[in-house]
Amino acid sequence: MAKKEIVKEVNSKEFSQIIKEKDKLIICDFYAEWCMPCLMTAPIMDSIASKTPGATFIKVNVDDENSLAQEYQISSIPCIVFIKDGQEVDRVIGAQNEEFLQEKINDYLKL
Repeated sequence: MAKKEIVKEVNSKEFSQIIKEKDKLIICDFYAEWCMPCLMTAPIMDSIASKTPGATFIKVNVDDENSLAQEYQISSIPCIVFIKDGQEVDRVIGAQNEEFLQEKINDYLKL
């Protein structure tokens, strides 16, 4: 049996509802199933999400949600977008290590 992923995959309708959450940091991982760096990023995001209760973690498959990827101008994946009060505040492109991502997330949680 496959391990349950902690970071929920969402469609564009769910995404629209989630980003309306006020005073909540949303971390969205734009990815594709065929992208090796994306596959390497997924367990890192799960790990961070499991120990960061102050943020909402979601992921969007760019192949399934092409219009959302275009709206956010995703040209390289993985692309982790930080959203606060419905607005993008930052993004990180490419595979990153857990420490770097955790520090960046912690910084935004302090704001």
